Amino acid sequence: MNSVNEQKKTGQDRDDGYVHVRGAREHNLQNVNVDIPRDSLVVFTGLSGSGKSSLAFGTLYAEAQRRYLESVSPYARRLFQQMPVPDVDVVDGLPPAIALQQQRGGSSGRSSVGSLTTLSNLLRMLYSRAGVYPPGLARLEAESFSPNTPMGACQQCHGLGRIHDVTEARMVPDPSLTIRQRAVASWPTAWQGQNLRDILITKGVNVDIPWRDLPKKTRDWILFTEETPTYPVYPGLTHAQVRQAMAQGLEPAYQGTFTGARRYILQTFAHSQSAMMRRRVEAFMTAAECPSCQGLRLNADALSVTFGGYSIAAMTALPLEVIAATLRSVVDVQPQASATAIAAERIVADMIARIGVLEGLGLGYLQMDRSVQTLSPGEYQRLRLGTQIHSNLFGVVYVLDEPSAGLHPADTQALLTALRRLQGAGNSLFLVEHNLDIVRHAQWVVDVGPQAGTRGGTILYSGPLAGLKDVTTSHTKDYVFATKTMARHTPGQPTGWLHLQQIQWNNLHNLNVSFPLGVLVSVTGVSGSGKSSLVSQVLTSVVARALGQTPVWTEEEGSDLLNHSVEGEPQGLIAGGGECLRRLVVIDQKPIGRTPRSNLATYTGLFDIIRKLYARTELAQERGYDAGYFSFNLPKGRCPTCEGAGATMVELLFLPSVYAPCPTCRGKRYKPEILEVTYKDRSIAELLAMTVDEACLFLAEDAGPAQILTTLQRGGLGHLTLGQPATELSGGEAQRIKLATELQKQRRGHTLYVLDEPTTGLHPFDADRLMEHLHELVQAGNTVIVAEHDMRLVARSDWVIDLGPGAGNKGGRIVAEGKPHDVAQTQGSITAPFLARYTG
Repeated sequence: MNSVNEQKKTGQDRDDGYVHVRGAREHNLQNVNVDIPRDSLVVFTGLSGSGKSSLAFGTLYAEAQRRYLESVSPYARRLFQQMPVPDVDVVDGLPPAIALQQQRGGSSGRSSVGSLTTLSNLLRMLYSRAGVYPPGLARLEAESFSPNTPMGACQQCHGLGRIHDVTEARMVPDPSLTIRQRAVASWPTAWQGQNLRDILITKGVNVDIPWRDLPKKTRDWILFTEETPTYPVYPGLTHAQVRQAMAQGLEPAYQGTFTGARRYILQTFAHSQSAMMRRRVEAFMTAAECPSCQGLRLNADALSVTFGGYSIAAMTALPLEVIAATLRSVVDVQPQASATAIAAERIVADMIARIGVLEGLGLGYLQMDRSVQTLSPGEYQRLRLGTQIHSNLFGVVYVLDEPSAGLHPADTQALLTALRRLQGAGNSLFLVEHNLDIVRHAQWVVDVGPQAGTRGGTILYSGPLAGLKDVTTSHTKDYVFATKTMARHTPGQPTGWLHLQQIQWNNLHNLNVSFPLGVLVSVTGVSGSGKSSLVSQVLTSVVARALGQTPVWTEEEGSDLLNHSVEGEPQGLIAGGGECLRRLVVIDQKPIGRTPRSNLATYTGLFDIIRKLYARTELAQERGYDAGYFSFNLPKGRCPTCEGAGATMVELLFLPSVYAPCPTCRGKRYKPEILEVTYKDRSIAELLAMTVDEACLFLAEDAGPAQILTTLQRGGLGHLTLGQPATELSGGEAQRIKLATELQKQRRGHTLYVLDEPTTGLHPFDADRLMEHLHELVQAGNTVIVAEHDMRLVARSDWVIDLGPGAGNKGGRIVAEGKPHDVAQTQGSITAPFLARYTG
């Protein structure tokens, strides 16, 4: 083994106070060498897709994790979500690392703010040891106050707070239909549904009369039986013919097993691995608040114990800042002599200290029982950051992914204070960050670039912040040192108004608001003031219902329809202006596809055009190849070994799975005969390997693809390859692909575009490009509404609605509205002084 690999393996580091990286090639990194000081606040900057995260997370954190996992047993390694081993020659001087990313990982619907911060454990211990018990109830263990344990959960709803049921009205929405006409809509489709109908024919049920005319006993058996009897099936025969065939001893086609409609729904919902199947049967189920616990999830004994006059369910429904004040007031009035009081004092002191850290991060408005799934990425990451601050670890590298995401500028100083506290405890902070206020406070800057993708991946600068000013190739320095001035924006005039009234959702109570149409509108306010509730939930739900579109939340992967049916939907009325809108489009940073088979070309429709180009070539027509032969998702032309994936997975049991190029097609995805077909001397695999910039030149004479490619190029996506898997795209890249796809559609205005914090994950240079796209949408006669913290974008809006004045129950009201310059002068607005920096 050579010395480089030996050193990488053993981690024999020189200790001069720096982390030394040599030969980093992860993703688009160009054999990078860089030295980074420990015990410092280090910020990694650069354009979106330049390679910052590849260096900070894909190399530094991944290598730290690899070294740690080598010290634990192979069995224990399986319990970790392991990152791939980084492609790097040497990393010296690297301490243990903790990653605080914005992804929620595998958190379930039961995960809450309390469980994430461990406050729930302390609170359960407090109620167990120091709660006020009703007469006759023996002391409960802490586990008995958790709805996630058999000892604490309500027995009727099993700790879910709601009960699921299946009714005849849901399963048979149109009783005038016959069974043959699929009256039982909840049954499976295709062959499986036909099998169940054939079984009923064998059984003697008339499948050709309206459902409502069948005897009730028969209907109930079909829907609700728990029996699973087996019957001979003779497809295509009537009941009389079946009886005759059985009497003659004729062999049936097969033996079919019957499953009642309710049993099928519940089993599919509980056990199916297919999200699509679960969502289908979910539509036939009802959910209601549990009558035993009234949705509080705990059994009666646990709910009968109080502290400070609150049951544990009532306590966890309070904002964290109110919980801290309540706990403090109760402990202060208790006599200090008893063991119970001493235990309570210690637990309360720990809880107040933990909550104090979270309040310092601007999160005091969150409730302890709030689901992790409802948190913004910034809220989630700051909760984890608060937990780490309280842990008082020493000598650790914290690698943070945009900790300012979702933060109002007013909260940035509190974040910096928290970060300095972590650093002051003897830790190193490596931040991937675009926020200019954070970058200006960095002790060391690593600027990656100069562009994105294959044109990035090099270190433009690594050193103290002041030295960045002299780096001519850096886009970051233009913004950090304000050498690039913003063009003044003259607000446009609205073409109409959309009036919403009686809004009820989260902290919005009976709110009335009017959005101007035909312009760019920014909704601002501190974190937790109600921006996302108003823009992404109320506005989109109300407009979707008015237009007959599916509400956005029902389209989300993993969204719980049953939960929504219990908790209700965002409420509000359109009092005017709805007739001006014809379409609603929500453009978020979610992936454009969930598998590597989805890519830029498939999402934009470019792949369909390209496949038709190849199908029209002379060789393709000679061989009878239609466009389907040029899809790597169809058996016609894809490589049979990797089934068009281009790679095969090798499972290593105790180590992360490894993907290797397919040995048959060598990553090209297609059969050899398909690759023989060329367009302008290039195979379809070669075309998919081109970047957007290269494809723009290659397809310049073809009007269809040229229009799409030019739009992508103007959005700063020229570095992406046409076949780049969706799973490898950043959130910002995915969002700009969605915007570009909308821009190249030939539509005549009257569309409402909604974006929630679109600049999250974007370098200011890329945010400027995003702004150009948004203004293009407006110029085409559309309305764009964004919830946003970036004051540079807000200043170039046409109208601003500022919510507040505070967060949680201190927010939810309109503090100011008007043109950016006017809002910037409003007294009492926390946003105003930060907006004034950019409005002159």
